[in-house]
Amino acid sequence: MRLSTVILPVHRWAEGQKVWRRAEELGFHAAYTYDHLSWRSFRDEPWFGSVPTLTAAATATERIRLGTLVTSPNFRHPVTLAKELITLDDVSGGRLTLGIGAGGAGFDATALGQEAWSGRERAARFGEFVGLLDELLRNDAVTREGVYYSAVEARNVPGCVQVPRVPFYVAATGPKGLRLAAEQGQGWVTYGDPRGPADVPVQQAPEVIARQVGQLAAACEAAGRDVGELEKVLLQGSTAERPLESVGAFVDWAGTYRELGITELVVHWPVPDSVFAGDLAVFERIATEGLAQLG
Repeated sequence: MRLSTVILPVHRWAEGQKVWRRAEELGFHAAYTYDHLSWRSFRDEPWFGSVPTLTAAATATERIRLGTLVTSPNFRHPVTLAKELITLDDVSGGRLTLGIGAGGAGFDATALGQEAWSGRERAARFGEFVGLLDELLRNDAVTREGVYYSAVEARNVPGCVQVPRVPFYVAATGPKGLRLAAEQGQGWVTYGDPRGPADVPVQQAPEVIARQVGQLAAACEAAGRDVGELEKVLLQGSTAERPLESVGAFVDWAGTYRELGITELVVHWPVPDSVFAGDLAVFERIATEGLAQLG
């Protein structure tokens, strides 16, 4: 099992670079950031772009993997995104992971002036988005006409450092998304029950993940893949569980999800006076001691 962190893009870089470097010093497997134009309670607070932030982080670190959790079609197009990803993969020396999801109905969904898409349209767009992005990242030139996204002689030379392309970690909890993860993903991301933390008692949270892992295995079988090929990533923070309160709480939490087949845990770097507030000293102890105590 691996331990990674999410560093929200809320810091001016004079301070932000210290956080990303510290994440590497603490031994995290990867450091991700959210790819939003704004997000929930941070809407009127500082919030920077994910790709420039990750590019800066790539120059400030040497070993830690970097990525998004998650990028969505809400304000992205595969052609322009592919060019940014190839550049970021190059700057980072092949340390990039693309977490990608269908997006939701939050601020990003309407920031460009469009009406928020229905769930059906969002799923359809996501499938087409991922398929075209995959093709763009694997090929020097792509022409493809889609219902929602097209490319005309789109060039991506020299391509990704990672071959055949940067890995996709597909965030999904429903059948269409899980099928896409099985077909296109090198990893799968879940944050728990999509209904939200208030609707699922803590003791039932593992049952939700166990059910999703089973559904992923079925989707992989239908796609002719071994579910063991996929990394299974749990993003902490969307359930009522509190694994960052102490090292002991983390060890119990991590052990529960390791038994269910989760291969990577992602915890939020503490942000004072926010929903992600926490004790930084405890957090750093979890980073350096937590997994070792699993035995």
